[in-house]
Amino acid sequence: MPVASHSDPLLRGFYTVSEAARLLRIGDKQRIYRWIGRDNPVIIRDYDPVDGSQELSFWDLFEVRFVETFRLQGFSLQYLRKVATKARIELKTDHPFALSDARYMTDRKRIFRTTAEETGEKTHDVLSGQYEMYEAIERILAKGVEFNPRTLLVEEWVPVAECPNVIINPRYAFGQPVVGSKKVPTAALYRLFKAEGRIEKVASWYEISTEDAEEAIEFEVRIAA
Repeated sequence: MPVASHSDPLLRGFYTVSEAARLLRIGDKQRIYRWIGRDNPVIIRDYDPVDGSQELSFWDLFEVRFVETFRLQGFSLQYLRKVATKARIELKTDHPFALSDARYMTDRKRIFRTTAEETGEKTHDVLSGQYEMYEAIERILAKGVEFNPRTLLVEEWVPVAECPNVIINPRYAFGQPVVGSKKVPTAALYRLFKAEGRIEKVASWYEISTEDAEEAIEFEVRIAA
């Protein structure tokens, strides 16, 4: 049975809402605030608010990614909120949208269906029949993602397919994007590149390959766009 999160808070990752919006390429960060707000949130976060701040863990980030994807498909926020509540209870995890396993994907489809039946949700005709749309969305969400075989929770993510050596993993740099075997944060490489203007100097300074430095900079440019 999946667990809520890693017991060590330093290994959960740490993101501001602005950082989450940037990494997920969500144009309006206010959408995220609505999903994690105090009043009937869709996502139950790992971190309590401190002085009004709303930080997210790595698994919270993936729940935001899940909600954003389904919202773009026309699923109502009210419906997704009810699905999340039911899924947390039935799947016995705080992060039902960050899970992956054939069994749990099937369970989530059932939860989507039964919630639609209970609420009379009209926008969920896409989940009729064999649920092809749901499975297509799940396949998109699983691209570039590795899952922990013990907890069934997402463990590592390649956020940009064109930059396969840039990963996000809560064990490295508090969950910030890193590149290569040395796990150097891409943001640090990009800052140095903007200051120096030479890829070779960036690579030499951090003792990484030129290819890794180039990929890190390409990644930062892509998510900024």
